[in-house]
Amino acid sequence: MAQRHLDPTDPTAAAAPVPADALAAYLRSQATEFLRALRQHQETGAGAAGGPAESVDAARALRRSARRISGSLHTFRPLLDETWAEELRPELAWLSGTLALEHACRSRMDRLLQALNRLSPRTEPPTDTLVDVAAGSRADLAAGSRAAGAMGVPPAPEPVGGARGRVGAGGTPCSKSLGEAPAPAAPGTAAPATAAPRTVPHPAPPARSPAPPEARGNLTVGAAKAGALLDRQLTLARTRAHSTALQALGSARFHAVADKVAVLASDVPLAPAAQTADLRPLAAAAEERLTDAVAALPLVTAGHPYNAEALVHGLSPDPAPHPQDAPWHQVRLLLRLHRYACEALRGGEDPGTPVDARLLTAGQALNRHREASEAAAAAAAAARTPRIAPATAYALGVLHADQRHEVEAARFAFQQCWQQRTVTAG
Repeated sequence: MAQRHLDPTDPTAAAAPVPADALAAYLRSQATEFLRALRQHQETGAGAAGGPAESVDAARALRRSARRISGSLHTFRPLLDETWAEELRPELAWLSGTLALEHACRSRMDRLLQALNRLSPRTEPPTDTLVDVAAGSRADLAAGSRAAGAMGVPPAPEPVGGARGRVGAGGTPCSKSLGEAPAPAAPGTAAPATAAPRTVPHPAPPARSPAPPEARGNLTVGAAKAGALLDRQLTLARTRAHSTALQALGSARFHAVADKVAVLASDVPLAPAAQTADLRPLAAAAEERLTDAVAALPLVTAGHPYNAEALVHGLSPDPAPHPQDAPWHQVRLLLRLHRYACEALRGGEDPGTPVDARLLTAGQALNRHREASEAAAAAAAAARTPRIAPATAYALGVLHADQRHEVEAARFAFQQCWQQRTVTAG
C-alpha cells in the first residue's frame, strides 16, 4: 500500500483535517503565477520562433500554472462551483496543450539528432594513422627489394623522372601505364624474347585496424540524410506549432481564459458544501486511481531490462500510437494529478515545502517514457516518406529501435522506483 502522508518531513501533518481554504489559497497562488508568466511572456517578445530564453521560461511557467489549476479543478470539483469549473478546466487544458506543442517538437528534434550522433561511429581514420601506414608501406617495399637481391633476383631500377617504373624480363623498362605502348627496339637489334614475369616475394603488409562493417558505414551515410529529413519535418512542425501558439495567445478565447484566471487570483468560487469539507478524501481518491492504474501495468515485464514485446508492432504500417504506451501515458497523467493534490493540501503559503522525492523520480521516468515514445513515432513517420534511399530508411529503423529501447529503460526505471516506494510505505 502506497504511503498516504504528503510531507515526508512531518508524517503526522496529514492527521488533521485540511479545510477548503487551503485549496483556495493554492488556486490563488497558481493564478498569480499564471498572470505573472503571461506578463513576462508578453514583455520578452514572443513574436519570433526560438526567441530568448526568458520567453521560453515564461511559456513553461504559463503551462505549469495552467496544468495545476486545471488538475486541481478536476480533483476537487465537488468543492467548487460546478458550472464555473466545467467551463474553465477544458480551456486551461487547451491552452496548456497548445503551448506545449512547440516545446515538444524542439525537444524531440534534439533527442533524435543526438541519438543519430550517438549511433553513428567515425569511419574515417585519423590523418596520423594514414601517414604511419604509408611510411610502413615504403619500408616494406625497401625490405622486399633487399630480400629479392639475396635470392638472386635483379633489383628493379630506380624510377625515371620521379615516377615508379615497372621492369620486364631482362631489365627492360615496361610502360608506365596500361595505356602506353612499349618503346620500339633499336634498328638492327633483335627484340628481346618475351618471358613470363617473375614474382618477387614481399613480406606481408602491416596489420591495420579493421575497417568498420559495411552496415555501420551505410548507417553513417544514411544518418546524415535521416538527420536532414527529420530536421526538415520537425522544423516544419515546430514552426506550425509556434504559429498556432501565437494565434491562440491573440484569440478571444485566450483572453476569456485570462480574464477568468484574473478573477480567480482574487476570488475562488467555492461550493456551499466546501465550508465544512475536508480535502483529504478527494486527494486520497486521486491517489487510489493512480494506484489502481499502476497495478494494471505489466510491471513484471517492465522489471526486466529488455522487453521483446515492445517491438512486435514496430513494422506495422498503421501510424497509430504503440498499443503498450497508452496505459503508461495514463499513469503519467494520474501521477501529475496526485502531485497537484498533494500540493493543494499544503496550500499556497509555503511552495518550498519538500515533496516526496520518489514521486518526482517516478514522474521523471514517465516523462522520459513519453518523450522516447513520441520520438520513436516521429522516426517511424519519417521512415514512411516515399522514395527515400535504403540507407536513410535503415538509419531511421535503427533510430526507431533505439528509442523503443529507451522506452523500455524508462519503464524499468519507473518499476524500480515504484516498487521501492511501495515496500518503504508498507
